[in-house]
Amino acid sequence: MLLIGRCALRFASMLAHAPMVSHVATMDVAVSPKTRVDKAHWAHLWDEVITSGLCTGCAGCVVACPHDVLGYDDTLGVYKPFHLEAEDGPGGCGHGDRGCTSCTRACPRFRSWETEIDGFLFKRSREDDEVAGISKDIILARATDKTVLDKGQDGGLVSAMLLFCLEKGYIDGALVSYLEGDGSTWKAIPGVARTKEEVLAAAGSRYTYSANTMAYGQAVEMGLQKLALVGMSCQSSVPPVMGARKVGKVTKKFALNIGLLCSKTFDDAIFEELFEAKYGLKKADMVKMNIKGVFQIWMKDGSYHEVNLKECHQWTRDGCMTCPDFAAEHADISTGGIGAFNDWTLTIVRTDLGRKIMIEMLEAGLIEGRPGDDDPGAIELMRKLSIVSRRRWPEKVNFKGPRLGIPPPKPKAPAPAVAAV
Repeated sequence: MLLIGRCALRFASMLAHAPMVSHVATMDVAVSPKTRVDKAHWAHLWDEVITSGLCTGCAGCVVACPHDVLGYDDTLGVYKPFHLEAEDGPGGCGHGDRGCTSCTRACPRFRSWETEIDGFLFKRSREDDEVAGISKDIILARATDKTVLDKGQDGGLVSAMLLFCLEKGYIDGALVSYLEGDGSTWKAIPGVARTKEEVLAAAGSRYTYSANTMAYGQAVEMGLQKLALVGMSCQSSVPPVMGARKVGKVTKKFALNIGLLCSKTFDDAIFEELFEAKYGLKKADMVKMNIKGVFQIWMKDGSYHEVNLKECHQWTRDGCMTCPDFAAEHADISTGGIGAFNDWTLTIVRTDLGRKIMIEMLEAGLIEGRPGDDDPGAIELMRKLSIVSRRRWPEKVNFKGPRLGIPPPKPKAPAPAVAAV
């Protein structure tokens, strides 16, 4: 018998007694007419999301557009969709005027998106204390294959999961991010992974933005039918919001949704304007980066450097400023390298499909697991960072869902009295 730890055994027992619901089945749940986006189209999306500051740049609207009239600008830190047909102005769309609503139905920041997705995925509303989202299990996990462990980030779980799901037929490709060219520019770009070599080439963290959803068109051209999306929190809400609002054929190709814990990403300009200008660290000489309370950078010459995160804040990408989702709350499995153990991944299992895959991998010995409460600090940090993110959602927005469960701010201590002289 393969010893996989008390966490895996308990996890497997839970699975054996839990009713299973397929991922495809959850994509067919009816949405309440009260919350459905009926006639809203590009003009409404332009006003309410794209130009209001709510747009994260996830590109869900671009992927869902059946008329191919939406483009995506990822230059100079923009990361926003735009309309390719200029005759009606940037906020106009003749297709929308004639009844097309695909873009608003695919947007995970349009109107009552959070409560719609919660009801669709989990069949209930979240409680006040579920600020990091609804979940089934929280564990620590890492790959057992040394190559995957060394190549991956914080335990290599995502790479191990993609390799397993490709082998077992859960997916036939994954939407991921790569580094442009030879990697020396550190420009993150979307792409498709179908082989072990491609999965490992996509391993590791980038803290600039890549709209991985934009690799969807490439995957379709390849004839792929069962896709995994590996994306940051904002992107991981795209497949379920499409399912909740019945976008159509695009939804059916998403078979697995892996979310990455994310508090923010940075503009590409941070490399030249901070790392190189102040510290002499050229991006062409960087080999690895991570964030563990500080921005960690490893160089080709073997040196290691830390940059205080407060110095990085001014390069925060605009699309992150109002994003309320730190914990990838609508993924099948959410993962992140936070906590005390650098080589373990904090893993939040949210759906039946996510639980099934984790159990099969644990039982096959492809990953090892530990209870999440082995690192209570990681769970508390996830909760703290989730509250910080949820406070970003503007109070002026009519839909208040993302502010659910936020505790009131602590009163500021009174200034000390100054004795009269």
